[in-house]
Parts: sequence; C-alpha cells; structure tokens
Amino acid sequence: MSNETIQQFSDQASKFFVDPARAYAGLGLDYFEKLVNIQFEAAKANTETALKQARAALDIKDQKDFQSYVEGQRKLAEEIGQRAKGEAEKVVALNQELAQNAQKLAQDSAREFGKVAQSK
Repeated sequence: MSNETIQQFSDQASKFFVDPARAYAGLGLDYFEKLVNIQFEAAKANTETALKQARAALDIKDQKDFQSYVEGQRKLAEEIGQRAKGEAEKVVALNQELAQNAQKLAQDSAREFGKVAQSK
C-alpha cells in the first residue's frame, strides 16, 4: 500500500465514520445540556415556590390568614400545573429538534455515501 492509498483510506474513514460520529455526539451533548437546563430551571422555580409557601404558612396568625393561605394553595396548584405543562412543551420541542437534526445528519451522511458510490 502506498502512502497515497493509506491517506485516501484515512480520509474516507474520517468522512464516513469519524465526522458523523462526532456530529452525533455533539448533537447528543447539546441535547443533554438543554435538557439539564430545563430541569434546573424547573427545580429552581419549584424550590422558590416551596420556600414562598413555607414562609406564607409561617405568617398564618388567624382564621382569615388561614383562609387566604388555602385560597393561595388552590391558585398555586393551577400555576404549578401550567408550569409543568410549559416544561413538558419545552422537552417535546427539544426532542423534535434533536430528531430533525439527527435526520438531517443521516441524510447528509447518506448523500456522501451516494457520491462516493457513484464515483467508483
């Protein structure tokens, strides 16, 4: 084998295996980072809400405060439901983005394989 043949094989291996693997790994890493950020945002919001509610419970001094607190709990449940829905929508959108990007990478790789197959 000549150096030129080895270099050509190395270039093709990189083009068809290493580069796509790197691209998929990058997609996976980007996805993971965005997913973790969504989870951190949710955890932070839930923690802030829990602390706020604990402080509100400590401020109960009479029946009127208690009724106000209970009413606030009902509103809070609605708010948490809406927040969870929004977080789920973010994750669905993130999954769709990952699927689209992975599909594009697969199509690009298939196109490259096709070009090489036609040139042989």
